Amino acid sequence: MHRTLTLMACIGALALPGCEGLTREEQMVVGGLTGAALGVITADALNADRNWTIVAALAGAAAGVLVARNNATNECAYARGDGTYVIRRCP
Repeated sequence: MHRTLTLMACIGALALPGCEGLTREEQMVVGGLTGAALGVITADALNADRNWTIVAALAGAAAGVLVARNNATNECAYARGDGTYVIRRCP
């Protein structure tokens, strides 16, 4: 399991520069998918049952969608949940 997690972390680190020119919506999709995948991997590493794996995937997807970052201006867009965004300086 440790080997699989290390491999996934390396793949993620190598794929990260590919997200440079994405729009806000594309960043949210990539963030949501990445968060869901990390939630499933974490639940699997903790030997969680099927229900907790689903909850972890949903929580990871929600966390991945919350923030979109504009690297040029160092601003982050936070989703409010009602379809609107708040844009603030990234921490």
